[in-house]
Amino acid sequence: MQKLFFYLLLALVCFQPSCQGGKSSPAAPLQIEVATAREDSITMRYSFATHLQYNYEVIIEPRVNGYLMRQHYADGQKVRRGTLLYEIDASLLRTSLLSAEAELASAIAERESARSDYERAIPLARIEAISSSQLDAYRASAASADSRVKAAREQVESARLQVGYTRIYAPISGIIAHSNAHAGDYVGPGTQFSTLTTIVQTDTLTADIAIPTSLYMRYKNDASSTIDNSTLLSDIRLHLANGEEYPYTGRYDYTRQSISPTSGTITIVVDFPNPDNRLKMGEYGQIECGIGQRQRVLMVPQQAVSTQQEIHSVWVIRPDSTAEWREVELGEAVGGEWIILKGIERGERVAVEGLQKLRNGERVIPKTEK
Repeated sequence: MQKLFFYLLLALVCFQPSCQGGKSSPAAPLQIEVATAREDSITMRYSFATHLQYNYEVIIEPRVNGYLMRQHYADGQKVRRGTLLYEIDASLLRTSLLSAEAELASAIAERESARSDYERAIPLARIEAISSSQLDAYRASAASADSRVKAAREQVESARLQVGYTRIYAPISGIIAHSNAHAGDYVGPGTQFSTLTTIVQTDTLTADIAIPTSLYMRYKNDASSTIDNSTLLSDIRLHLANGEEYPYTGRYDYTRQSISPTSGTITIVVDFPNPDNRLKMGEYGQIECGIGQRQRVLMVPQQAVSTQQEIHSVWVIRPDSTAEWREVELGEAVGGEWIILKGIERGERVAVEGLQKLRNGERVIPKTEK
């Protein structure tokens, strides 16, 4: 029985490759796809959530008091600059204008009389027919008459302006809101209807970009000035709430004066043209833009980078086609690539597949190169 067990054990051992006179063949090298770490000149791009606002609005207020006679627009319509909006009853103001014109005519007549008296008094004073004090009185009377004419003329101009203010025109082009007052209402300063309506400019909308101060200071060349940031942003793109990219690019407008104490951000305001009124106030979107100047960076495909427990690494394929695990420091993600700040050099090759199968020193066969 013991002999039988021995022979069976011997048979099992002899069936191993070593007993068959051969050695175990090594595993074939792994064929993998690789990519070369490349250097590129790029502008870093970032995304910011925002909502759109009208560039500005104008409040329409009457400058004179009176009864509203006519409204010449429909609520909510688009109006052009110079469009007649309202007419206020100008009867009393026209009466004031006529009275001022009459006062002016009377003042002019008095001035002519005073001038004539003064001119006749001059030769009389030369022959001492009248005293010098009388001549001075004629001169003062003529000067006073000139002053009364000037004052009367100013009253006429003021009265004409008051009459002109009874016709209210649109100061800008835009969308006009509903009217607070209607025909027959008494409107004007100090009344219930001191404000008639508002017009919002729609051909340009603005959006705020709240940039964290740490990010801002990283790319701001002149750190001493946070007022002018006209060269900080580039290629400003707006993505609407439905994911569609707005066809018009934005432009820098201005930088708000204060830094937000709650979020620690600097707010930059940008404009977007709105020629077809496609954008609406309050609409939310995503702004993507370049920040700072172009810079040289090292990049590899994102699939070449592994992350475990906050440690980022790549497999470098050395010139002898062996794999080497390498820890790297990542920058920003750009498209389908990572910026590598530290860990590899330009021109080194990295594996972009089979990362879980590789071991240090393992020989590989680069299949294709991205």
